[in-house]
Amino acid sequence: MFRFAHPEYLYALYAIPVLAFLFWLMNKNRKKILSQFADSKLHKIIIPDYSKAKNVIKYALLIAALIFLILAAANPQVGTRMQEVKQTGIDVFILLDVSASMLAEDIKPNRLEKAKFQISNLIRKLKGDRLGLIIFSGEAYIQFPLTTDYSAAGLFLSAVDVTSVPQPGTAIGPAISLAVKSFDYNTPTQKVIIIITDGEDHEGDLSSAVNEAKEKEIKIYTIGLGSTQGVPIPVYNNRKQQVGFKQDNEGNVVLTKLDENTLIDIASQGGGKYFRGNNYEDYLDLIYSDLSSLEKTEFGVKKVTDYEDRFYYFLAPAILLLLIEFLMTERKSPFFARLNKRLGIE
Repeated sequence: MFRFAHPEYLYALYAIPVLAFLFWLMNKNRKKILSQFADSKLHKIIIPDYSKAKNVIKYALLIAALIFLILAAANPQVGTRMQEVKQTGIDVFILLDVSASMLAEDIKPNRLEKAKFQISNLIRKLKGDRLGLIIFSGEAYIQFPLTTDYSAAGLFLSAVDVTSVPQPGTAIGPAISLAVKSFDYNTPTQKVIIIITDGEDHEGDLSSAVNEAKEKEIKIYTIGLGSTQGVPIPVYNNRKQQVGFKQDNEGNVVLTKLDENTLIDIASQGGGKYFRGNNYEDYLDLIYSDLSSLEKTEFGVKKVTDYEDRFYYFLAPAILLLLIEFLMTERKSPFFARLNKRLGIE
């Protein structure tokens, strides 16, 4: 099997015809300037040692060297063998609160962006574990199912904001139930739920959802974001400029408070731990360190191709061509003098 490790570099090959055209244009302009300076019959007297053929060859060598360098940078690879790799790890569903209260800025830049940043860091550290993301507000939805495609997970995470779920509220119970239903029970992996929220409001039967997770032996960790004293929720216009704070029906500014008791109780019943989020500590990293002690389970086998680099097949001739071009002068030689006559360019 053959492939390029960096095929995006091949787009640079589109510049080759442009460079060839510029060379032709430069030669045409040079010839025009010479004809204005002196009659063509005098050129042999003024520049007797100049070789047009060698000038063309030198430029062709540069173009060829550049093509080889681009191909080398793209790093051609040859697949030497197929091998099967066992996939082992744990299954983790992150439940991310995307309600309006997550826009509060008691954690910088705000609760939601801080949570997304920490999840992104976690995704970069994962090795073999399957990760899924459920977002919730008044309802809960799967943003992406359990996967080991961490690049795709990062893309789906970046699209999350407070408008991702139109229903207002904080439905922790339904989010837990959705996660419990979404795990793959055909493989005996250790299953974990991580809830990131301010825990302020909850809809549905929270206790039954936690009990359902306990029956399935699913560990539940909780991360509380925000201030227990309460902070206002900023309101932004379409230009993302703050225009004030969220108000209730009577015009009073709404304060959002972290409900730690609820989150501590969920973690306690779920056999996990509660963490208080802040501006400095990577709380998801602490949870992942705790999860590293859990037994990893084999959940599948995937076939991968072992590729070997072959960039040096193009790098070596590129260096050789550049060396030849560097050593070649534009002065005439007997060989090129005869070549000029045959080409009719002298």
